[in-house]
Amino acid sequence: EVQLVESGGGLVQPGGSLRLSCTASGFTFSSYAMSWVRQAPEKGLEWVSSLQHSTGSSTAYTDSVKGRFTISRDNAKNTLFLQMNSLIPGDTAVYYCVKWSSAWYGGGAGMDYWGKGTLVTVSS
Repeated sequence: EVQLVESGGGLVQPGGSLRLSCTASGFTFSSYAMSWVRQAPEKGLEWVSSLQHSTGSSTAYTDSVKGRFTISRDNAKNTLFLQMNSLIPGDTAVYYCVKWSSAWYGGGAGMDYWGKGTLVTVSS
């Protein structure tokens, strides 16, 4: 059974940092692309970032987080990370860890498994 469990969310002041983690199980973690997707209060889902399988050297970010967020993976620990710096109130959302159905994100592949999410609140 595929499981994705997020952690690391919480309350942080504007300008602060948080590091989200996602522990994966039930599949060969290193073989699949992964993403972070967020949902702000009373808004729809927003894709945040993706990285490819294996080394994760190919990454992509939505424009609003470029230069502030960094996605990475530790295949030995089956863990996906999202380092979030210079946080702003607009980053307040539930952040979901997502598995792709392929080694590469985009193209004909789809997101096939989601975690339950972790809440990030940016407020003074």
